[in-house]
Amino acid sequence: MARRKYPFRRILTGGLLLDSKVVDFVTPLIKSYYSKAEGFAPPGIAKREFGFGDYEKKIAFRHYAFKDEAALRRYMVEKAPPFASYSTAFYQYPDARPMENKKLLGAELIFDLDSTDLRLPCQQEHGRDWICDKDLDAIKAETVRLVEDFLMPDFGFSEKDISINFSGNRGYHVHVNNDQAYSLSGDARKAVSGYISGTDMDLQAFFPTIGLKGIGLKGPKPADSGWGGRFAKGLITALDTGVGALESLGMEPDIARKLFRKRAEIIMGISVGNWDKVSIPKKAEFWKAIIGNMSIKQSDSIDSNVTKDMHHLIRMPNTLHGDTALAAKRIASLAELKRFEPMEDAIAFREGTVTVSAGKVQKFVMGGAQFGPYKNERVEVPTYAALYMLLKRVATL
Repeated sequence: MARRKYPFRRILTGGLLLDSKVVDFVTPLIKSYYSKAEGFAPPGIAKREFGFGDYEKKIAFRHYAFKDEAALRRYMVEKAPPFASYSTAFYQYPDARPMENKKLLGAELIFDLDSTDLRLPCQQEHGRDWICDKDLDAIKAETVRLVEDFLMPDFGFSEKDISINFSGNRGYHVHVNNDQAYSLSGDARKAVSGYISGTDMDLQAFFPTIGLKGIGLKGPKPADSGWGGRFAKGLITALDTGVGALESLGMEPDIARKLFRKRAEIIMGISVGNWDKVSIPKKAEFWKAIIGNMSIKQSDSIDSNVTKDMHHLIRMPNTLHGDTALAAKRIASLAELKRFEPMEDAIAFREGTVTVSAGKVQKFVMGGAQFGPYKNERVEVPTYAALYMLLKRVATL
């Protein structure tokens, strides 16, 4: 068998072929990017495990180790991997096998958020393999909520402990780096993920008098910390928004209308912890269902498997995503995240134009310009837009 020109050349992905001409076109661009790129080497590089992907699998090869950034850069420039990942863990022997021989020293606390998991209405229009502005806006809002509503107030992490990077495609990665996070066990990480996702909530913790006859229903107030305050504020927001917002929490239309009509009285009651301002049958079942719907709405996008797995490999910040040619851009602060526009700020290749044969391509906005929709058209577009379509397998050279 002839030796492959590039080690990361395999081109079958999800049943869709990536034209070999595209691989030959993209590979020199990847090499050029890594010869100049900065900030992709993680802290503690000599204690990290690295993995690399091809066009078939995002992590096809792992158990690599590098002594410093220069060694990592040489590898990236020479091999031009479409995907590059590193361990959230620190190891004494990062390239050892099997895993237990690596000697775990600690691990970052990681959250992987992906817009695909949000199940937004727009995804029914463009499909789960494509992405639009609504997807990107929604997942950014989820990421901000994770940091502002959970990690900082509920767990006490400071902003300097938290780093964020765009995934390069459909979401964000949030890293918590401090001694407290490094020392968390797998079970503790699972508990953190469970708390944030709102699973296994104890209804009695929200409503201590629920089920007690002759005693009014006492519940959380908006000023309360943690999930109690979050639940109270969420319901008040829904009451202020309208019947549709209440129905989105799982309420039957007649109950939603009833609560909305009495919203002023109900909101006043909730503000002081009195949840008995309206008669609701089977209160325990009703409020448990609402809490469940609210928690899923807020946190379903967080991949709990990533959070609890101390040996997980995650994309290296500022490296390229092999399905988009966008950079997994490191974001300096929470304020910068709120301003961040992935389809502008994560563009890695801004020079030149490329002519492609676009198949069925839905419209997308990139670099401040709209492209598409296309249907079996030959178009000349900026390099970044061409790469995006080529690697999404909706265009050929």
